[in-house]
Amino acid sequence: MDDLRRIDLNLLLTLHALLAEKHVTRAALRLHKSQPAVSHALAQLRDIFRDPLLTRRGAGMALTPRAQDLLQPLELALNQLNALLHEGAFDPRQAIRYFRVAMSDYAAHLVLPTLVKRLRDQAPGIDVIVCQASREAMLAQLTDGEIDLALGVFPHTASGIVVETLFEEHFVSVADKRSLPLRGKLSLDKWIARPHVLVATRPNTENEIDAALTAQGRCRHIALVLPHWRASTEVLADTDLILTVASRTLDHVPHDQGLMRFLPPFELPRFAFQQAWHIRRDADSAHHWFRSVVMDCSRPIQHVAGK
Repeated sequence: MDDLRRIDLNLLLTLHALLAEKHVTRAALRLHKSQPAVSHALAQLRDIFRDPLLTRRGAGMALTPRAQDLLQPLELALNQLNALLHEGAFDPRQAIRYFRVAMSDYAAHLVLPTLVKRLRDQAPGIDVIVCQASREAMLAQLTDGEIDLALGVFPHTASGIVVETLFEEHFVSVADKRSLPLRGKLSLDKWIARPHVLVATRPNTENEIDAALTAQGRCRHIALVLPHWRASTEVLADTDLILTVASRTLDHVPHDQGLMRFLPPFELPRFAFQQAWHIRRDADSAHHWFRSVVMDCSRPIQHVAGK
């Protein structure tokens, strides 16, 4: 305990901001402090830990191995201190903080409109910073403390990651009505013979659709790969393309837009859409409240697939 007398809580908060942002100016903005004040605090921290903590790398800065080792236990300790001071007393209307959330535009379309309205009404001091990444990158960012919450499909998770199902989903195929015979009742051979659209954050990403086809010894031709769920339906008009996506992707698509929705002609398992966080967040009552709001804002709109 004697070593604790050498450092105060403000220095620890500054250290956390510096390790998270890897940038003195951004850390200063995050802390609402001047850049010289944060630079002075960094000098003190370097003396206390006998380590540079941040070093120049190209145009930016990188954490030293010692700093990387400090990040997770520091974040856990600060969360536990926050819980000790505020456990059972979290008031969303009085809270001032932000959450960093990773999600695709599919999740953003489903969750964000309702979530933002709820926060503005119930917790106007809580801000949200949204970013997009692959599921593997999301899990790494949760582990590293770069984000607070991730929304997506996480069949495999890393140690320390907790997942909670928001809702279950299924796949539907979509195509231009005029290009489809028999109201979209295609055989598997005819379905495979057509060119397809794949929504993925990057090319060559593994996905459930092609994994199911591979298990049957089949494959399809991907004519277009794009990272945007919303745009994926807009490219179908007047083409022979087929798009196969999670059903709630189509919540925003009017039924009179000239697109036919139908079930793929082979079995695709339902899947859970989830929110994920690191276990060190469990002691954070504000994080628990935020997750409950995300859960409530994720409730599906009832619709009938295949029509």
